[in-house]
Amino acid sequence: MSTEAEVPADAAPEAPRHRSPLLDRHGAVAATGPDAGVAWHYGDPTAEQRALTRGGAVVDQSHLGVVRVTGPDRLSWLHSITSQQLTDLPPRTSTETLVLSPQGHVEHAAAVVDDGEATWLISETAPGLAAWLDRMRFMLRVEVADVTDDWAALGEPVDAEGEPGEPVTWRDPWPRTLPGGTRYGLPDAEHPGADRAWRLVLVPRAGLVDAVRAREAAGWPLAGTWASEAVRVEAWRPRAGRDVDHRTIPHELDWLRTAVHLEKGCYRGQETVARVHNMGRPPRRLVLLHLDGSGHVTPEAGATVRALGDLLTSGEPGREIGRVTTVVRHHELGPVALAVVKRSAPTDQDVVVDCDGGAITAGQEVVVPGDGVSVDRPAAHGPLTRGLGGHPML
Repeated sequence: MSTEAEVPADAAPEAPRHRSPLLDRHGAVAATGPDAGVAWHYGDPTAEQRALTRGGAVVDQSHLGVVRVTGPDRLSWLHSITSQQLTDLPPRTSTETLVLSPQGHVEHAAAVVDDGEATWLISETAPGLAAWLDRMRFMLRVEVADVTDDWAALGEPVDAEGEPGEPVTWRDPWPRTLPGGTRYGLPDAEHPGADRAWRLVLVPRAGLVDAVRAREAAGWPLAGTWASEAVRVEAWRPRAGRDVDHRTIPHELDWLRTAVHLEKGCYRGQETVARVHNMGRPPRRLVLLHLDGSGHVTPEAGATVRALGDLLTSGEPGREIGRVTTVVRHHELGPVALAVVKRSAPTDQDVVVDCDGGAITAGQEVVVPGDGVSVDRPAAHGPLTRGLGGHPML
């Protein structure tokens, strides 16, 4: 059975906007779901993953979308309508931001970098993001363009911003807690993502093959999304295209580290962000599952996660507590998955995951603690208020 994760269970897959020419390589196996259009692997996913982990590989990420925002008001405008502090973002300094619904649910996520003349947003929902931004321009001096047809992204295991004269480059800030952010999980230095270097380099789409060949000539093999996703899951790094559903708030994925500034002014969804951080608790939490691979079956994304219950005595698993979001086979950890489960589910017990070949057990590795409290939560002045204005935070 394939270990590649599919799109979330409540999302409808769409045809890829572009089919990468690198899929014509000998041995290339096409990815599916949100990674459709690029290669899952090129014949040896284990070797590709090891090369990426060692810091010497290139990953085709040309299925990602690119939105370019120009005009003198671009940064202050983006600051006012998204979750991140962007007004004074220096050129060639990477960050990320979220577009939230009025209820605080994640609608769009974007990698952000400004080159001094334009702000570049790399997103899995570029058409929808560009359309929403265009509707929000009003009379401001900004222009929004979906430039995905012209630009493609390459992933590199490099921990460096782009230099002047180099292509537009976004360096992943995860898991560093950025100014104005906070964390629910481990300290930055102890986080399993601390050693993961990752950046996206934008190249002209027409020159994608040549850009890859230049890196191969320097000794970097081409790797597929099996490798990049395995490294991402190991680092507990949330991804909008796989780990987000219509109910997701950023606290549940520990995304306040890098994508939310808690001290900035009002933006859509900010009230929920502040209430959950200051008074409430996220209703769900991200967890890494170490799947039992002895039966040679693995779940699909969207699979039900259940409490262990009486599985060992009666053969019946317990109540449903969540869903798998991403499934990978890591070259060292074996089969692992990210899942979003009820915050109230015990953190010290194994769980059961539904599979076509029969339910399997999985051990939990806590990403967001079960108490649902960030490290810098303000001291309570009284009993927590249930409901929080109708949002089920407890």
